Amino acid sequence: MSVFSRFPPRLQEAIVSRLGFTGLRPVQELGAQALLDGKNAVVLAPTAGGKTEASIFPLLAELMERPVSGVGALYVAPIKALLNNQEERLGTYTEMVGLRRFVWHGDTPDRAKRAFIKEPCELLMTTPESLEVMLISPRVPVQALFSQLKYVVVDEVHALAGTDRGAHLLSVIERLAALGGGDVQRVGLSATVGNPEQILAWLKGSSHREGAVVDPPRQPTQRKLSVAYPGSVADIARAGATLSRGKKSLFFCQTRSLTEAVSERMRGQGTDVFVHHSSVSLEERKLAEERFHHGRDACIVCTSTLELGIDVGDLDAVLQANAPSTVSSFLQRMGRTGRRAGQVANMAFLCEETDSLLLAVALIEQARTGWVEAVPLQSRCWAVLVQQLMALSLQFGAISPGDAWTQLSRVPDFQGISATEFEALLRHLVATEFLFESGGKLSLGDRAERLFGRKNFAELYAVFTSPVMYRVLAGAQELGSIEPAFVERLVEGMSSFLLGGRAWAVDAVVHGDREVHVRTAPAGKKPTWGGFMPQFLGREVCQRIRAVLQGDAPLPYLEEGATRALQALRDDLGPLLRRVGPAVQLDDDGNALWWNFAGGRINHTLKYALELAHGWKVVPDNFFVRISGAGASHEAVARGLEEAAREEFWSAPGRIQAIAARIPPYRLSKFQDALPSAAVAEMLGNAFLDLNGARQVLGAR
Repeated sequence: MSVFSRFPPRLQEAIVSRLGFTGLRPVQELGAQALLDGKNAVVLAPTAGGKTEASIFPLLAELMERPVSGVGALYVAPIKALLNNQEERLGTYTEMVGLRRFVWHGDTPDRAKRAFIKEPCELLMTTPESLEVMLISPRVPVQALFSQLKYVVVDEVHALAGTDRGAHLLSVIERLAALGGGDVQRVGLSATVGNPEQILAWLKGSSHREGAVVDPPRQPTQRKLSVAYPGSVADIARAGATLSRGKKSLFFCQTRSLTEAVSERMRGQGTDVFVHHSSVSLEERKLAEERFHHGRDACIVCTSTLELGIDVGDLDAVLQANAPSTVSSFLQRMGRTGRRAGQVANMAFLCEETDSLLLAVALIEQARTGWVEAVPLQSRCWAVLVQQLMALSLQFGAISPGDAWTQLSRVPDFQGISATEFEALLRHLVATEFLFESGGKLSLGDRAERLFGRKNFAELYAVFTSPVMYRVLAGAQELGSIEPAFVERLVEGMSSFLLGGRAWAVDAVVHGDREVHVRTAPAGKKPTWGGFMPQFLGREVCQRIRAVLQGDAPLPYLEEGATRALQALRDDLGPLLRRVGPAVQLDDDGNALWWNFAGGRINHTLKYALELAHGWKVVPDNFFVRISGAGASHEAVARGLEEAAREEFWSAPGRIQAIAARIPPYRLSKFQDALPSAAVAEMLGNAFLDLNGARQVLGAR
């Protein structure tokens, strides 16, 4: 019997007559079954595969049969655009059964918020940050609004789990659950995630409900994939214009600057071109999205802002300049096409450099095996723990250490931190005036007030994951900004990179001012890294690239130019990689290159370890480490790698601490200044080091 029969009659009638459904999809059957049985769940299905209805229909059934006073259900999305995109849809679903929904985020007018507070809707659509605002604001009657909360839906849960924003969201959910004392039911929605059981355990938090992963078998879909190698931004734009003509398409780029460059060159070539990234005005982004719902022959050139499940209508094609860094992103983007019955998923990679060509191939090959990255979860999220302590002190005026610990120890992202460590953190925060202690209770300290008190403490709850960027300066001219992970790969006087379509040589990195000083790279000097791939790649993807280079099998989705470029790379590196022993070669400048294809974090770990042990200068990349300095011969490097593969190398007293101490003082969080030095070192180590991975790579040389 279908779970449909368990819905209230009015909901059944609305689904059939108002929505025109003739039946439920498998994900909706299984999802509704689990949720009506009271389970927490992670629901997996492709974009437009029915995940939203799988969670919302049983939610509506619950609210219809057991009405609430105030907010009964939350729909939380990682970005405002996704809320705006779902507003009309969820409004239709609630209205058709006599319920209401409200969207609350930073762009919602104050007048509308005041009306909602006076007369709450059953379903509240919001972001993690906006929930925090509501909890902190003295104008929001939090107890009255949320004391009967029953249900939380987290859309695109893979984009939050394992991040500071995810730790923040779980903290806020636990604070809301404590208001009513009930066991709030949690649901996560995602198209692609490699470890759904772990995501479910994380999302569960303090809930004692049973859990279910809803992942019905997927129907095989036809895919049309191609990888081309135009080589220049102008040629990428020209190819994109040809491929998008007469179609509705998305064109993903990895940086805002490349997005602007490609869109500018595509204009006037027969297709209406729109731009969509975080720096574009809300009005322009909405115009671009609107054209997709009601027009044809249009291309939106975008960054990852359109990767999450924002519905821009049925697409004919997805284009990709260079390549994203993960299989998950690739599948999310490709999943935007092929949604109509009988349509083929259609995605074309247009690569600027050979590194991005190799990455595109690796992502396709990994996806063909069914592999998707696992989301790495965390249990010692110091920065958000500090933020939550400050937020709790604001919410309640003052809070006892015991009550704070009771509240925060429920959050999975903090459960690796012991009570003793928590007490030491409190002493540090009081001593540094981030917290003030009086009468056994903690309130916000003077220093925290100064740093985070502006605009009604907007600084306390906004933008957790944005790292503090480094400005790139050519003399007095500011060229743009880059992330710490990219800065870490730069060597003064050696490195050059692309920014704004031009090559720049690095003169100096000033960590104290968070600045990179550059000059125009000499003519003919090839950039060591392009602006398209500043991120760390995972070991599995890099190992797939190695396997592709070592092999000789033809790849049918490669265009002719890409086939020639891959063959040239295979001819160059294939013999070296197939050789027994470490794949070390000397370049024209006398540097030793160890081609280990270990990924960014592992190679950064090896950089610090080898520099510490031998005094060499080591520059890490995702695919290799470049070793230079006195005595860095082929033989010496081979001996150094052999030595580093021994257990005693890593277990030497103080070795791990000395490696971690070599990481420059990057600022990864606005709350970093509030942390003890040991917690900062741990946070930096988690971001840049993979000690176990480094040892494995050395042992498998």
